[in-house]
Amino acid sequence: MLTPKYPHQDTAPPATAPGREVPAHGSVVPASAAPLANRPTVQLTPGSALALAAGGGAVVLVVGAVLVSMLLAVAITGVSVALVAVVLRLLLKDLAKQR
Repeated sequence: MLTPKYPHQDTAPPATAPGREVPAHGSVVPASAAPLANRPTVQLTPGSALALAAGGGAVVLVVGAVLVSMLLAVAITGVSVALVAVVLRLLLKDLAKQR
């Protein structure tokens, strides 16, 4: 009942990455560097760099506003809980005096 059950061992041959060949001795050797030369390069124009900076600034401002509002909510909640505790303490003290 409490005996662990292990999955069957995978007997599939190891998969090779595209562009790599597995020699008979088992080490991985890159076939060629030609596929890397066909990758497109990213070129930033002044306009796209400005848009990227403006977008990053907007994200920072939004995240900052959210964090500040959350901090403010926690502070307001703490103050209100402290105020309720003071009022309850005064009420209990007054109730004890009446008895």
